[in-house]
Amino acid sequence: MSYVPSTPAQREEMLRAVGVKDYRELYRDVPQDMLLDRPLDIPSGMSESEVTRAMSAMAAKNVVFPTILRGAGAYDHYIPAVVKSIPAKEEFLTAYTPYQAEMSQGVLQSIFEYQTMICELTGMDVSNASVYDGATAAAEAAAMCRDRKRRVTLISAAAHPDAINTVRTYCYGTGDELKIVPAKDGRTDIDALRSMLDESVASFYVQQPNFFGQFEDAEALGEAVHAAGAMFVMGCNPIALGVMKTPRECGADVAVGEGQPLGMPIGFGGPYLGFMATTEKHMRKLPGRIVGETVDSKGERAYVLSLQAREQHIRREKASSNICSNEALCALTASVYLATVGPDGLAEVARQSMAKAHYLCKGLTAINGVELVYKGEFFHEFVTTLPRQDEVLAALEKSGILGGLPIEGGVLWCATEKAGKAELDRAIAVVKEVLAK
Repeated sequence: MSYVPSTPAQREEMLRAVGVKDYRELYRDVPQDMLLDRPLDIPSGMSESEVTRAMSAMAAKNVVFPTILRGAGAYDHYIPAVVKSIPAKEEFLTAYTPYQAEMSQGVLQSIFEYQTMICELTGMDVSNASVYDGATAAAEAAAMCRDRKRRVTLISAAAHPDAINTVRTYCYGTGDELKIVPAKDGRTDIDALRSMLDESVASFYVQQPNFFGQFEDAEALGEAVHAAGAMFVMGCNPIALGVMKTPRECGADVAVGEGQPLGMPIGFGGPYLGFMATTEKHMRKLPGRIVGETVDSKGERAYVLSLQAREQHIRREKASSNICSNEALCALTASVYLATVGPDGLAEVARQSMAKAHYLCKGLTAINGVELVYKGEFFHEFVTTLPRQDEVLAALEKSGILGGLPIEGGVLWCATEKAGKAELDRAIAVVKEVLAK
């Protein structure tokens, strides 16, 4: 079957319009010995049903775990049905805002509502909607904080490795310097941070909660950073923001994070959404698109692209970012999720995730040989030692449970509101059974 959207008759009409008899004449200036004079050595085409069967057979090789006790940046939260159905409507099912953006009032309004929700969640004044993922958001935040005199970026060693590596890549591309602030007992070493702060430092990035699930003393870190004249960037889990202090309350100048927990499936790594928000003072340095609300010539509510600090819209040397694609579809998904669960629902998701992680931690550390690595307060992730690690994780997989992520020093476990008590008890029992042999 042909996948070309025009009919043979339409193609002939187009050829006649340009004055040629067949499509080969379009290539008459190409040397004849360069043209293929035989069919391609590839299998014949397949019917739609055959393609469906082949793709289904390939998909059947994927393993979908009923119980997931692993996070590390991608989290298995419950997604209400409406969160999947609304973004799938044909009016929204595109990642792009047309370049005559004001013609698409519905899309602009959805972006505006998303920005409003992110500001409410972070306590900041303004948000954008154009960052690929949480690691990119961290790197973009570091870039927007630099100026001619301050070119050094500091980042906590307790941040997600992907964020660290992405910031490092951005710094390499611009010729700037990245320094890693050491971690101590699973959290940022504030004394080490103070010793590294000087007049060359533009910003410091910390993740809250951090990669190990630990709650950082964000307010103290922010005070130290501001005392040195640098900017304070906080990377946040948006679910945790349902119960913890906002970045604004902690003194952050920029708040960033991964929006995947807000209604997006794990999806083998994407597409995801990086959120960014900042104070009014730094609004014009925020990369990507920012939608504003105004009134039209009739005095009715209307939406416009207020700021576009993208290299496509302004002189490249003036652009604060080269982010080009718009994450509007993922932003809409996050908006629908937040509107569906509401403030109380988001807080409940956070409380349940935290409670179940502590329940899992208590059960695992009651097993001989399994110990909690970091003793500080944690959200819904924690690190334990795990004897016979590979054997235990393999046994969990056979039971339909994706266990924690092996990292240096132990295993990083995670629990969300989706994990029921029976599932957690079964996981604990499997670990106990293996280690008892």
